[in-house]
Amino acid sequence: MVAQRRLSWRQLADLTGYHPSWLSKVRHGAPPSADLVRRCDEVLKAQGKLISLAEVKSLSRPAQLPASSAGFVGREDFLSWIKKILMRGRGASSSPIVAVEGPPGIGKTTAVLRCADEIVRAEPDVFPDGQLFADLRGYSPDGEPSRPADVLEEFLVSLGVPVQEVPPRTEQRANLYRSLLSSRRLLIILDNAASSCQVEPLLPGAAGSAVIITSRRRLGALAMRVNVERGELRPLSKAESVAVLSSALGAERAKAEMDSVTTLANLCGRLPLALRIAAERVAAHPHHPVSDLADELAAERQRLDGLAIHDSANVRSAFDWSYHDLGDAEARAFRYLAMHRGPHISVEAAAALTGTPVVQTRRILQKLHEVHLLEGVEVSRYRFHDLLRLFAAERVETDDSPEDRAAAARRLIDWYLFTAAAGGRSLAPFRLNPLVMPEAEPGVTPLRFGDGKSALRWYDMEAANFVAVTRLAIEHGLHEAAWKLAVALFDYFRLLRKPGGIWLATTTLALKATKEIGNRYAEGWVETSLAEGYRWLRRYDRAQRLFEHALAVRRSVGDRHGEAWTLAGLGFLAVDQAHWAEARARAQQAMTIFTVVCDAHGLASCLLTIADSCRGRKRYEEAQGTLAEALATFERIENHDGRGLALAKLAGLHGEHGRHEIALSCLEQSLEARRAAGSRWGEADCLSRRARTLEALDCAERARASWEAALELYEELDDARADDIRAYLDGKGAHVVAGTLSVPAW
Repeated sequence: MVAQRRLSWRQLADLTGYHPSWLSKVRHGAPPSADLVRRCDEVLKAQGKLISLAEVKSLSRPAQLPASSAGFVGREDFLSWIKKILMRGRGASSSPIVAVEGPPGIGKTTAVLRCADEIVRAEPDVFPDGQLFADLRGYSPDGEPSRPADVLEEFLVSLGVPVQEVPPRTEQRANLYRSLLSSRRLLIILDNAASSCQVEPLLPGAAGSAVIITSRRRLGALAMRVNVERGELRPLSKAESVAVLSSALGAERAKAEMDSVTTLANLCGRLPLALRIAAERVAAHPHHPVSDLADELAAERQRLDGLAIHDSANVRSAFDWSYHDLGDAEARAFRYLAMHRGPHISVEAAAALTGTPVVQTRRILQKLHEVHLLEGVEVSRYRFHDLLRLFAAERVETDDSPEDRAAAARRLIDWYLFTAAAGGRSLAPFRLNPLVMPEAEPGVTPLRFGDGKSALRWYDMEAANFVAVTRLAIEHGLHEAAWKLAVALFDYFRLLRKPGGIWLATTTLALKATKEIGNRYAEGWVETSLAEGYRWLRRYDRAQRLFEHALAVRRSVGDRHGEAWTLAGLGFLAVDQAHWAEARARAQQAMTIFTVVCDAHGLASCLLTIADSCRGRKRYEEAQGTLAEALATFERIENHDGRGLALAKLAGLHGEHGRHEIALSCLEQSLEARRAAGSRWGEADCLSRRARTLEALDCAERARASWEAALELYEELDDARADDIRAYLDGKGAHVVAGTLSVPAW
């Protein structure tokens, strides 16, 4: 019409009194004001046609966004990511599509609506033709997802198509829908999608519009057919979670009860739905302390009951919709996985727990991950969100018989026991093993290890699970398996690759198991391990009492081999406390028995104690000869950790006589051996010894580097020696406490 009147856009701007830049925006899709339409109609002598056209178009400009949450907090980075994708799509050859995925209750819809609301308010010209919104009901109480044909009908009517003119077939509706969108720019939100097939007919065909999809499952098939940017929402940060609760409580009340607010945020698993429910509950009772609700939710069996409001969705029902959408195999695995209460589980352990082959189990876990009922972690492992674990635990108690649960526990415990025993044989083939192993449960396939390094990798990955697995064994009356697992883990524990608390907690549980079944033989082995754990942590009084009691137990049942190791442990403990005469006496007693039972490893270990007692009495030549004999034995049986410790003791002997160069050479060999054994604590001990030797050689820079390397390892192990080194490096400590000079008591 402008061309028909032979007017330029600048001339039209002059005639209407509007700036040319604004007319340019309208020309490219920005909605005109009623005043501009009226003026243009007058200038162009359109006789009301432009006014009528604008009225029709305004009726077909949908604005369907639901209200965004008033208490929305956080997610700034995620919202910025979505906005950048949508803005980047302007002028592109296809419409930008963002898929926001995540578990139930994570706040996908809330985040997307907030993002859309911010775009519409701040950038009205980006999507001038409106917004479409549809809840696709992928997960809903009635379990019936919306049909694409029905959604298309609603969209077409919203875009100005009379209902009687909507085509009957889905494909026809999709074609008309895409045709209408080809000349418009809309923001389309497809919420709660069930599948890729449900979403595909609802996507624009041409550039201009943009789509945001939310779903509880990974829409992998959709990503294979169209260009989709996928993002996964995770639980809120600690600060964001506290902010959600604080916004409901008010700043003053939240500040006054911050400890309880923080506890409540953690109990909610930082899940937005749970946080909003908790916030509503505490806000509804301003005269009750926040700690009341925190105390209520602290009991795991009551937590999901507490995260509910009678007239609103609750956490349990949100999870339930996803659970009931699972196939039988996936639902069963989901339930059984709750029995494994460690922080994560491997595919192989899950296969034992569920009694299914590894290949099939891997597919099942992948499906659970795709619907965000499991989180994937490194090295093909999976974990639950805390609240999902509680829900799964409820389901396994409700849906599975006690007999089935007991059988699952036996399979899982056997898998850990036999795998740990195989790892011990790889780590310490030189050891005379005290365990007599039964047959594994049918369907259990333990791991096998080609060498000690592969065994160590498995132990390191599983270390955080050992306490939970031992506790599960005791809960199901599998006391024999519980104590044998602790014994099978000793060769890993002695390398101290993880904080010693895991050693103590696992072995303390195992000791209770031995007493529960009255197995005195088992009690002696487990109690000696526990005593050794306390010795490594420098809790000498506790270690002394445990060693002495274990010695009495072993003598009462006639366990001569076990008696020798407990005597050896008492000798190591005496060395740590510089009680030289006692150390020598205990070692000699142990050596007599080790000779009878032909335990070369035990003999060499006691030789180190004899050497220490010689040094304590200034008998250096005898000490050197004894250490040389121990070193030769450790080399013959290929005990790298023992070899490393013998070399470290030789270095100490040379250092005391001023032969620092020879000492340094011994320490370099010792460091190599400790690393070959995989002993992080041994490596840290050797690094600190090397640092002292380098200082004696006036190599300050190298010495500091060695101190810092030792400090890093001690910190990783949560060892108190880290404080000694840190104080020394800061100039606040006169010396560093030396590492223990003896070997583990087996």
